[in-house]
Amino acid sequence: MSNFNFDKLQDLLTYNPEAPIIFSSGLFLWLFAFFMIVYVSLKDKYTPRVLFVIAFSYYFYYKSSGTYFFLLAIVTCADFYLAKVMHTIDDIKKRKLLVALSVSLNLGLLCYFKYTNFFSGTLAALFSREFTSWEIFLPVGISFFTFQSMSYTIDVYRRDLKPLSSLMDYAFYVSFFPQLVAGPIVRARDFIPQMHQPLLVTQEMFGRGIFLIVGGLFKKCIISDYISINFVDRIFDNPTLYSGVENLLGIYGYALQIYCDFSGYSDMAIGIALLLGFKFNINFNSPYKSTSVTDFWRRWHISLSNWLRDYLYISLGGNRKGKFRQYLNLIITMFLGGLWHGASFNFVFWGILHGCGLAVHKAYLSFIGKGKASQPQGWNRFWGVIITFHFVCFCWIFFRTPDFSYATDMLGQIITDFRPAIFMQLISGYKLVFVLIIIGYLLHWMPDKWEQTVCEQVIKMPFYGKAILMIASIYLVIQMKSAEVQPFIYFQF
Repeated sequence: MSNFNFDKLQDLLTYNPEAPIIFSSGLFLWLFAFFMIVYVSLKDKYTPRVLFVIAFSYYFYYKSSGTYFFLLAIVTCADFYLAKVMHTIDDIKKRKLLVALSVSLNLGLLCYFKYTNFFSGTLAALFSREFTSWEIFLPVGISFFTFQSMSYTIDVYRRDLKPLSSLMDYAFYVSFFPQLVAGPIVRARDFIPQMHQPLLVTQEMFGRGIFLIVGGLFKKCIISDYISINFVDRIFDNPTLYSGVENLLGIYGYALQIYCDFSGYSDMAIGIALLLGFKFNINFNSPYKSTSVTDFWRRWHISLSNWLRDYLYISLGGNRKGKFRQYLNLIITMFLGGLWHGASFNFVFWGILHGCGLAVHKAYLSFIGKGKASQPQGWNRFWGVIITFHFVCFCWIFFRTPDFSYATDMLGQIITDFRPAIFMQLISGYKLVFVLIIIGYLLHWMPDKWEQTVCEQVIKMPFYGKAILMIASIYLVIQMKSAEVQPFIYFQF
């Protein structure tokens, strides 16, 4: 019996490709409880505490991607030493060579693991050759930690940041587990100044952390997972089996699903970091309240949007080389942003659509004589939100479907076989799904002041009140979760 239990524990603690560790899993909750006991006991011992966090972070990544954690070590060591040497050199050509080497290393790893089959298959199709996909494992979160590490070397190259003197500190920054596998992309300039400060978790930080973790669990495990399994996936997997009204509601459902999934993860990551004494910037700010495509990308996946702006759009020339070049730079930036999300022409097309949307909005502002986007009011705001939301939903079709045929099938059903008469029957058949969709959108569109008020009430709760809130949230998740683990959508990126 004891041998059986040991084997079961060993299986639980070793890597399982079918069940990568996620914040909402029971295993993580137990591991995190153990982690916090040790972490707090090392509060005043900087080096042991940092080494412990690094070790736990690497184990966390091992539980996500197996032995591929060595990639994280390669990127960390290479970029640390390249940045260190770069800082001591004044020759601009040598500095460019070193930063190019860093970018090439990071993008080379990313391209090999993520795009080898895509580019090879595309070339084979162009030359009418047969192509069999190679079995290349995609390590979880490789897009995130390579972009994070690249931002460090680029900032050092630009003289915007002094390099760290300790490899241990840099490993701590790159591998910090709350944001390691699915963001947000944390800049070194924001994280490094917090590292050597005395470890302090204020009542406000602790309460806000609990609020974000509970909110993230609710969004991910209650709303996103349930509507995905019980409605959205069925529609997108077989759009021709459903009427146009079902396909349209499936699109609205997916818009909420991906928001709740990704913002839920970000909220939990930010909340866990607060419990550890670190503050991350907000990554989502009610994106479906956006009044334009430009506004949407100021609210959606803010850390990636800012990364693309600062390291790609501005490097291409930004808005400094005329209107046409500005519009082209926007399209190129979003084209590459789409490719960052996945090795598929659907993602590329999704990115180009958003790039064109940004360019059209900039052209419109220029036409009406407004250099910068200002928030419209009244009916202009209302119609701006409606139009932007439906443009984003239209783009989500290509983001979610595996190829263009599924997307055209879905649009074809909406245009030619809408059948609004079955709407009430549909609502009746999926009562809980649509109750959760309505709750999700209502929570999303509620005034920011309401959310802040709830957060303040959680902060004011005594410790046992926060504990009861966490336990109640976990119990609710257990009651509603599916039999299979539902990984976060952005794990694939």
